[in-house]
Amino acid sequence: MRIEADLHTHTHFSDGKGSIEENVLAARAKGLKRIAITDHGPGHLGFGIKRHQLKEMRAIVDILNRKYDDIEILLGLEANILNEDGDLDIDDELLEDLDILLAGYHFGSSPKKWPRDITFHSNNWFKKRSKKIYEKAMAANTKAFVNAMRRYDIDIITHPGAKGPLDIEAVAKVAEETHTAMEISASRHAYLTVEAIEIARKYRVDFTVNSDAHVPEGIGEVEGGLERAEAAGISIESLLNNRADFPNRRGTRDEF
Repeated sequence: MRIEADLHTHTHFSDGKGSIEENVLAARAKGLKRIAITDHGPGHLGFGIKRHQLKEMRAIVDILNRKYDDIEILLGLEANILNEDGDLDIDDELLEDLDILLAGYHFGSSPKKWPRDITFHSNNWFKKRSKKIYEKAMAANTKAFVNAMRRYDIDIITHPGAKGPLDIEAVAKVAEETHTAMEISASRHAYLTVEAIEIARKYRVDFTVNSDAHVPEGIGEVEGGLERAEAAGISIESLLNNRADFPNRRGTRDEF
């Protein structure tokens, strides 16, 4: 079992430990054909990139694509879903430099509207306190993911359900409508679960298995995600990682 691309990795520009080139070298050593550098969007309070850094990252990725002709390097962001409206911490200026756009929910996301968005986050923080809070969190999270997919051209939603409960069927239905892939994360998140994948695959949804690596040695280490995919009836060959129509907003190099 193997993948040809790892479409979700982090570097020292956010909360990762390696450089972009170190991630690329690790991907080449694993025999990958593509890697996406997808650090946290600027709306993450603890680990988001600074807006001005994206130009620097774009320049580095362009240089490395010329330096290494055996791998394609994509520049992306893991944007933060900020609230029930589905607001993301990106704009057209940032999108201009991206090859791929990921989006997910994180506890460290900056509230956009006070105090409304604090309730959105607090329900996720305290979801285990009561059934009522859990249900409120699920309703709000589901609305947030659905709105984000309908408002933005998102390529992949990351680890859906990991940070807060979701109505997976409702999310998968809109993922099909908007041609948004759903990630089976091989990281500690372990989402999507086998049960969630089985629900989502009732719809014509693309799936991708990624490492969400925060250290170079974690690049391409996706065995747990592949095992869950296979257990839920997803063939490795059908994963977005292993297909020619993988996301790339700025075009694909001819040799690929």
